[in-house]
Amino acid sequence: MLPQEILSVLTLFCVFRASISVLDEDDDYDLMYVNLDNEIEGPVLGTEDSVSCDCQREHTEWDKLFIMLENSQMKENMMLQTMDEILKVELQTLNAELSQLTASLAGTFAAAIEKVTSHIVSQLEQVLVRNSHQAEEAKRLHESEQGKVLEHILLLSHNVSGRLSQLESTCLGRSQAEAQETTFQQDKFSPTRGDKLILNSLWKELQQTRAELKASQKWAAQHLLPAGCETAILFPMRSKKIFGSVHPATGMTLHSFTACIWIKVTEALDKTIIFSYGTKFNPYEIQLYLSQESAVLVVGGDQHKLAVKNVVVPGKWIHLCGTWSSENGSASLWVKGELAGAASDIANAHIIPDGGILQIGQEKNGCCIGGGFDEALAFSGKLTGFNMWDRVLSGDEIAAQSGEDACSIRGNIVGWGVTEVLPYGGAQYVS
Repeated sequence: MLPQEILSVLTLFCVFRASISVLDEDDDYDLMYVNLDNEIEGPVLGTEDSVSCDCQREHTEWDKLFIMLENSQMKENMMLQTMDEILKVELQTLNAELSQLTASLAGTFAAAIEKVTSHIVSQLEQVLVRNSHQAEEAKRLHESEQGKVLEHILLLSHNVSGRLSQLESTCLGRSQAEAQETTFQQDKFSPTRGDKLILNSLWKELQQTRAELKASQKWAAQHLLPAGCETAILFPMRSKKIFGSVHPATGMTLHSFTACIWIKVTEALDKTIIFSYGTKFNPYEIQLYLSQESAVLVVGGDQHKLAVKNVVVPGKWIHLCGTWSSENGSASLWVKGELAGAASDIANAHIIPDGGILQIGQEKNGCCIGGGFDEALAFSGKLTGFNMWDRVLSGDEIAAQSGEDACSIRGNIVGWGVTEVLPYGGAQYVS
């Protein structure tokens, strides 16, 4: 059967079924027919050629086939549409779950990285602190051992120097005795030319040895603490947290003063504070600081100061004293017991008030202890023998403090070894 004929039969079948559903069984109607060319013709009444249809007849194999095809096509379309909708819903659900999983994993991963990083940084900080403590301990032990060796060398040099002095005196006495004896027995006991050469050579060697011993004693004295000083405060580095707090036994209401101190600075910048005293209203009542190779004394404010140049040598002990009197504003700076500079009209008639804070190694900022300090102003090195008087000392008294008993002299306001001096932030006492 041709496709055109199959389509015509299918169309005819549909028309018959529609007609049967409308008409009653007992009524007679004229039927329409469909020609093979798909053209519907009108009813012909009263003709014997009209064709009647038995709607109760069984479906043919072709009818069943077409019905099955139609049903299968509809089911297939429905199934495809249903599958398409299910896939869309599933894809949307899967996309939402993936987004949620990604966000959760990202947050968990970031938290894990932050936790691991924090743990690593904490361990590194602990290692650095431990290494720093070990380095400081090793340095302290090394300095202690070096100090003991230097003390031993210094003691030996003193002993050898004493023996050489005795030998020198003996040689001089013997030479004088021989000279006196030669006046009486010149013809019998006159020394030969060879003996004179030996004596001159020995004398030169004694002088050279004596000079070398003095040089070694001076070098050892520079590396040890000043004579008579048993302890010093070590400032290991410049830091705004490292300083020393001094607590005078008496008040600081001063019309005059003398302040002396031994220092061995590691490095002096434009302003390196040795000690400072200030109040809430004026942080710069008294200051002694270093500026490169210069020493500067400040009284009553930064505009009132006295400076001396070329007195600071990093790595070597030096003794500094500053004096001031309000009577005529006279001020002076002393280096190693000698006057290095003087001036007048420095804070004339000014009175230094009580109630301030006295610190070493840092500048008082008028706020509170340890607050707002500047790292660039901090002292690094060692200091000892800090003393302060409420009067102007004489030149002889100042010179005596830089001698052999430097730390045995103590001030009446601040006395080293008597007045409480508390180190903070890593500053520590060393011997």
